Amino acid sequence: MKTSHLTISPDPFNSEVVVPRLRSMTLTDELRAFSTHQVSNQSVPLSGFDPLACDPALGSALTRYAVGDLTPLALEAGSAEAREHGRLADENPPQLRTHDRYGNRIDEVEYHPSWHWLMERAIAHGLHAAPWGQGPGAHLRRAAGFYLWSQAEAGHGCPISMTYSSVPALRWSPELAAEYEPKLTAPGYEFGLRPPQEKSALLAGMSMTEKQGGSDVRTNTTTAEPLADGTYRLVGHKWFTSAPMNDLFLTLAQTANGVSCFLVPRVLPDGSRNEIRLQRLKDKLGNKSNASSEIEYTGAIGHLVGEEGRGVRCIIEMVSMTRLDCVLGAAANVRIALSEAAHHVQRRSAFGARLADQPLMQQVIADLALESEAATTLAMRLAAAVEQQEHDLLRLALPATKFFVCKRAPYVVAEALECLGGNGYVEESGMPRLYREAPLMSIWEGSGNVTALDLLRALAKQPSSRDAILAELDAAGGDNAIYDGAVRRVRAELADPRPERARALAESLALTLQAALLQRYAPATVSDAFIATRLGDPGRTFGATPIPSPKTLVDRIAPGR
Repeated sequence: MKTSHLTISPDPFNSEVVVPRLRSMTLTDELRAFSTHQVSNQSVPLSGFDPLACDPALGSALTRYAVGDLTPLALEAGSAEAREHGRLADENPPQLRTHDRYGNRIDEVEYHPSWHWLMERAIAHGLHAAPWGQGPGAHLRRAAGFYLWSQAEAGHGCPISMTYSSVPALRWSPELAAEYEPKLTAPGYEFGLRPPQEKSALLAGMSMTEKQGGSDVRTNTTTAEPLADGTYRLVGHKWFTSAPMNDLFLTLAQTANGVSCFLVPRVLPDGSRNEIRLQRLKDKLGNKSNASSEIEYTGAIGHLVGEEGRGVRCIIEMVSMTRLDCVLGAAANVRIALSEAAHHVQRRSAFGARLADQPLMQQVIADLALESEAATTLAMRLAAAVEQQEHDLLRLALPATKFFVCKRAPYVVAEALECLGGNGYVEESGMPRLYREAPLMSIWEGSGNVTALDLLRALAKQPSSRDAILAELDAAGGDNAIYDGAVRRVRAELADPRPERARALAESLALTLQAALLQRYAPATVSDAFIATRLGDPGRTFGATPIPSPKTLVDRIAPGR
């Protein structure tokens, strides 16, 4: 048997060997020898980019609807400054101060300075109620701007959206609209509790749901007692009131004639605080920058909006507008998640090739791009319908789209996060914030079942809405057999709507609407791939159904190439 002879190296930690070697090294040599932190094969932060330039769906819509140039807004939304303010606002959530140091109730919420920066810039761009005081095209421009700006930070969009949507509800009382609308549409941000009469600009909110009823607002137990001066005294508890430092709130309460709508100011004309108690702030999954509170009316003074007993009719005007913003917000969340993923895979390599050049990753990003393009195109079509007052179309298209696009957002963001691997699961990447935000839009203004059943109610009350949505679908028919088959199935569902099929109908309507719009306005590479993967033989995960020419789709949406 042959014995091998091994050469034993000196113990590297033996002081007789190490110390003389260290003494002979310079400081630079020493640092280089022991440093393990050479950063390579990593991406760079997505900032200082133009979210409009890499968004062909939005660009096409702006041209189609003659919206005008939104480049300045887009550049600011994608700037390093805006994105940093978004991070800071989320990481430093608002704080509730119920009492001052002496024990007096103050019921105030303190926000981080970045929240105020975001609010001021959003209002400066006219994303609040400004369109109601402007000419044709203002609502479309605002919708596109809201979509772009929401990619910087989503939480502050809540008070911006509620202020926008308050105007049509308030118009049920012309005298209240005359007093408050000019200040709701004014281009200014004046934070702090002061009488509305002393401010030049106001923000509005809504306060409807209660713990025993949630979306079933007709079961609300808050009461409103008429007073001699024509105002009402409200007593009750509201379970979910966001942005409680806003100046005005549209709220629901029971009167002798049923559920009624009221305008409740936070501060009364004499400067005293209205009897609105902030009980606590909700500790939410996401949307951390925005304060959502439980409030108690302990004799708060309110003004009747519209007629007693017709409160739901008034408030539904507000809900419709905020549902549109839910769609825009979900589409924005999908788009910025896609941008982050596409940006990362262009700059990261694995297994010997850049991720963006690997066939399977191309399939995934292309699939996410289809989802984003379809959501954005449909969102802007709904905004155009609001601008053009296409009420019959909106009665079905809006709840169907709100149901489907908002429900898809968590899936898209989760897949986009995974494109970054472990980096995407780390808070510093920003992807967890997008993921936590994703489920909100599906819940806000009616969760899935509520929204789907609203579609059935609209179909029963306004049969003309069926004809309007079929006309929209038929306008794209005849060019694709898979699409035509999907439209036939939708037509059959509309002819026999059933509660247990409400979700299926909402999903089918939204998908066929997206397909119809892409067929009319997007390149064939986009529309054909969307129809094949969504209406044909869809896979259960993104990237599972082969997409022809995926690189073409990826190149359309990649930021900062």
